[in-house]
Amino acid sequence: MARPIEFDESKVLYKAMEQFWREGYEASSVQKLLDCTGINRGTLYNSFGDKDTFFKSCIDEYNKIIDTQVENSLKDNSLDAWSAISAYFDEAVLNISSKHRSMGCLLVNSLCESINYDKQMKKVVKGSLNVIRKAIVERVKEAKAKGKLKKRVSVEFAAEVLINTLHGIRVNSRDGKNVNQLKELISHSINTLKK
Repeated sequence: MARPIEFDESKVLYKAMEQFWREGYEASSVQKLLDCTGINRGTLYNSFGDKDTFFKSCIDEYNKIIDTQVENSLKDNSLDAWSAISAYFDEAVLNISSKHRSMGCLLVNSLCESINYDKQMKKVVKGSLNVIRKAIVERVKEAKAKGKLKKRVSVEFAAEVLINTLHGIRVNSRDGKNVNQLKELISHSINTLKK
């Protein structure tokens, strides 16, 4: 009887996540996933399922990164609303490795590619992005309640500006903008909203 192949599931998921992050869902063939993770085809299918299921597992792995970033910033109750929002941009964009910054965001990259996905795949990606959006909305509501949001700017509009900035920043980082350029764009967006 053959021994089961042993591997570190979290390392395999992380390597696969980076492959999807770097090249996208469509370009990440099963063979590329096997090459980057070092597992064989049987192990992939037996342990992780088909490519769609594997991708969803990688999104779950990416969500752990998002959860940590949100916890360290937007959900930090010791920070006022705008400081928490600024801290989130620092956590999610400015303070990450240059390698990951240059890859943009797995979710944003996937959303841009999602025209090729089925509805379920798009739902998974949008659900993950919605976690960030909800946390931002909560902090913008706090800013409004404390009179720190510009008059005639709704909470929903301010949240959309911030999400749009986040997505744009991540695309700009893929395009090679440096940290100082990204920081200026983030500061400008936040300053147009806060009072």
